[in-house]
Amino acid sequence: MERFRNTGQPDWDWWGRLWPTPGATLRRLGVAAGDTLAEVGSGNGYFALPAARITAPAETYALDLDESLLGELDRLADRQGIDNVVPVHCDARDLAGALDGSVDVLLMANTFHGVDDPAEFVRQAAAVLDPGGRFVVVNWHDRPRAETTVDGDPRGPPTSLRLSPAETADIVTDAAAFSLADRHELPPYHYGVVFERERG
Repeated sequence: MERFRNTGQPDWDWWGRLWPTPGATLRRLGVAAGDTLAEVGSGNGYFALPAARITAPAETYALDLDESLLGELDRLADRQGIDNVVPVHCDARDLAGALDGSVDVLLMANTFHGVDDPAEFVRQAAAVLDPGGRFVVVNWHDRPRAETTVDGDPRGPPTSLRLSPAETADIVTDAAAFSLADRHELPPYHYGVVFERERG
């Protein structure tokens, strides 16, 4: 199993400079108490842990290929007294096999640009979401990598992999029964797009 392209776990130090309040970002994107949530490519929990705090008592599933990162997430959750985050070692190309049931929110932060077959992934996303469930994509704007710097160093995926919000919306709504529900600017370099799985 291989990771999606250019989606390795960033260093928390510079990640925190971009996302000083990840919980506030998630709330802005509509994550709320009682939502069952799964994060694809959770790494060691930069978003999954605050998501679990928000969704409690509902479960937050942290999906990742890297068992060592999931182990770190588990230790951090224990240290922080978070008992509703569920680490899931899996390949996100098989979401239905990774999750026992459906969820209210599927979160994908800084990963969608690297998916090798985005249309198939979106169809799988639709399959694991309840009707009316939300697929939340957070990603880097399609700006040259040289312009998205942290402490003077270029960060984020190669320019050639980046997708605009409109490109992301086209991919998702063309592949499955999703409608565009909301879009947010997430300065300095990101956007968030929220899709709703159509009912019926």
